Amino acid sequence: MEERKVVSLEERIPKLKQRRIKKANRRAIMLLSLFFLLLVLVLYFLSPLSNVSTVKVKGNDYVTNEMVVKSSGVTSETSIWKIDKDEIAENLKEIPYIKEASVELVLPNTVRITVDEYRQLGYVVKSSSYLPVLESGKMIEPMKKEDVNLSAPLLFGYEEGKAFESMAEALAKLPEEIVNSISEIHYTPTETDGYHATLYMNDGFEVSATSKTLAKKLVHYPSIVSQITEGAKGV
Repeated sequence: MEERKVVSLEERIPKLKQRRIKKANRRAIMLLSLFFLLLVLVLYFLSPLSNVSTVKVKGNDYVTNEMVVKSSGVTSETSIWKIDKDEIAENLKEIPYIKEASVELVLPNTVRITVDEYRQLGYVVKSSSYLPVLESGKMIEPMKKEDVNLSAPLLFGYEEGKAFESMAEALAKLPEEIVNSISEIHYTPTETDGYHATLYMNDGFEVSATSKTLAKKLVHYPSIVSQITEGAKGV
């Protein structure tokens, strides 16, 4: 049998010391790295570097970026770690145009806001003021004449109440191309129908209707008009 090589304890001690030193060094490096990482994070949290630098807004057509940012309450002095996303979303829904809103944090210091707006159906005309009508059934603050969307219908004679709410609901159910084919809507109630309206279409025709059944019946308008002799106009 071959003789086994015997390693003396004196020969093993230096190697064991080296291993212990290397292990201790690795541990010290890990602890120092962790310490510096925590230090950097603490400095980041406490310094202006953690403040919001950019707010991006998506999905808005009627509401300006500036209005969304202002209503969110987020400023360049807001720490990104102190932002309450649900609270901001609720604040934004106080803007009449906004149906839903969501907030996303994009590190290191960007806030992304996405909004879903109510569709604008037309304008109630009062004197020289134009009050936007939203699919939510709300009539909101007047806007400047130069900002009015000319493809949307103008509503005359309407005040806040059941007749207006009924018309807004009917317009909200109609396809956008049908709504945009209406030039003017005049509130013309009768003794038997407090919801009656007269619609003047862009192609020159006049529609006599009640808002209660308008959404169901006006969808057939294009097919009805296509059967009328070209050049003929009427009610």
